[in-house]
Amino acid sequence: MSRSIVFVLMLLSLIWGGSYFFIKVLLADFGPWTIAFLRSSLGLATITMVMLMFKKTFGFRTIPWIPMIVMALINTAIPWALIGFSETRLTSSMASVLNATTPLWALALGLLFFKKKANSSQWFGMVAAVIGIVILLDINPVSIVSVEITGFVCMIVASLFYAIGAHLSKRLSNRYSMYQITFCTLLTCMAGSGITAFSTEHIPFSRLLSFPNSIAVLGLGMFGSGIAYILFYYLIQKGTPEIATMVTYLIPVSGMIWGAILLQEKIGWSLLAGLALILCGVFLSSTGRRFEVRAFKPFIEEKAEIK
Repeated sequence: MSRSIVFVLMLLSLIWGGSYFFIKVLLADFGPWTIAFLRSSLGLATITMVMLMFKKTFGFRTIPWIPMIVMALINTAIPWALIGFSETRLTSSMASVLNATTPLWALALGLLFFKKKANSSQWFGMVAAVIGIVILLDINPVSIVSVEITGFVCMIVASLFYAIGAHLSKRLSNRYSMYQITFCTLLTCMAGSGITAFSTEHIPFSRLLSFPNSIAVLGLGMFGSGIAYILFYYLIQKGTPEIATMVTYLIPVSGMIWGAILLQEKIGWSLLAGLALILCGVFLSSTGRRFEVRAFKPFIEEKAEIK
């Protein structure tokens, strides 16, 4: 593995792991739907500039908009808002660890609804991950669980939406370039989250001028929702899909580091033990896998061609 590949891999994990920190910062002034709107708006501007710069085709007339809109809402707008809501009750470290369960939900959905088959390693991986999730609850005889259960469940549901979106996106990813899918996804997310945000939340736009909020929006939008996908496909093009998916294991680690250093979040034994079992489960479930599963924004196939 070349030094450039290692550098990009580490950079990508820091960007996506830092998303949970940036969301936490923005939650002081903005609601979950507003954060999703701001994030997708800046991400859309970024991918648009990239497509214009490299003269990539938008293909508005050829895109099946109804399936694309459904996929984008399920795979982006709704989980992004759920993650924001969950972080009003959970630490950013906990949120990043729970989001790593996405491949396991994708495997479970494939078994239940898509007639997929699992080998013994994958079954063992799911069991290990479930044990890890239980450990994260930090069950005790006094308060039963030591985490805020509503936020915990919302984060699990967000990961489940990512998994559903992974299956829905398969048909689209083989027909359109990653630029087109990213553009349409962010456009739909901006519209859907914007309508909900302006209808249900107070949006103090003046607070965007504050230095912490400006940096957080740039981190989430330009980097986390725009540049990150370019880096991800660089890993696939210059390395291999297997190398690219290694970021799955690094995101929760970098998320915990961001939270501990910048938010002074405590990293207890249950968080570390739960993370270890969940990542072990993800690794085992990915061995000999028969279909695509991924723990991050999984609306593009590994085999998608960069055009």
